[in-house]
Amino acid sequence: MPKPAIQALTPTYWKDYELIDCGDFEKLERFGDLILIRPEPQAVWAKGLSDAEWQKRHHIKFKGRSATSGEWVRKSGNVSDRWHITYKNPDVEIKFRLALTSFKHVGIFPEQAVNWDYISSTIKKFKTKSPKVLNLFAYTGGASLIAKAAGADTTHVDSIKQVVTWANENQEISNLKDIRWVVEDALKFVQREIKRGKTYNGIILDPPAYGHGPKGEKWKLEDQIREMMTDVVKLLDPQEHFLILNTYSLGFSSIIVENLIKGAYPQVKNLEIGELYLEASSGINLPLGVFGKFRSV
Repeated sequence: MPKPAIQALTPTYWKDYELIDCGDFEKLERFGDLILIRPEPQAVWAKGLSDAEWQKRHHIKFKGRSATSGEWVRKSGNVSDRWHITYKNPDVEIKFRLALTSFKHVGIFPEQAVNWDYISSTIKKFKTKSPKVLNLFAYTGGASLIAKAAGADTTHVDSIKQVVTWANENQEISNLKDIRWVVEDALKFVQREIKRGKTYNGIILDPPAYGHGPKGEKWKLEDQIREMMTDVVKLLDPQEHFLILNTYSLGFSSIIVENLIKGAYPQVKNLEIGELYLEASSGINLPLGVFGKFRSV
């Protein structure tokens, strides 16, 4: 099998998101009309813009208290802690409710728009009516919304009830309905679906480096991703399908993802691997995870 070239991909359709600058372990970002400063462990280089420019432009800054929590500091008191943004590509349009959480996140990972475009364009190519799509470790549902908006019968699985509730809010403001919501450990769900004889035309995995299931099940990426991949490919429809594996872990490379996919699914065709990044307006590129994906249409 010829070795796939390693790609470097960045979103092309964002209007409501902009990475303005990054460096010194921080990033300056615009979400809609709000400009935030957030921590960014990958940004080990110097900022492209001056500190004075950062201070002038931002509305809110996250200050960490510990490795897992912190607080948002507003420059003025009239800035909302919840707001909406839109994502639109040639196939679909969806909306997100964003919020200032205590752990620096706002409810979206903008670089994932690269994968969203792959999902919607692939579903549009399928001959299968209402293809079934499974989104694992699904967070606030960006990939689920895209799949549903593109015409898929979509199942969304995450272990945290609060983020599934958040994803449902995103479904409502996107004027979508009937996504199947499942609060469960992703590996347990996959193994149960295998026993039921279920198949899916599309499977999306965006596992964290570390996590816990609703009953305290432990997830550690390097220890369990091989078992997950071996199991999850058993759910793929043999004819029309796609699979995306995305990881954000400082120790993972796209070649590791390639090896995992080929090991679990030796008959893979149209495999693509690479790195996702965001291109700052200041000219700096921020790497944000690696991916492997393939499809049969």
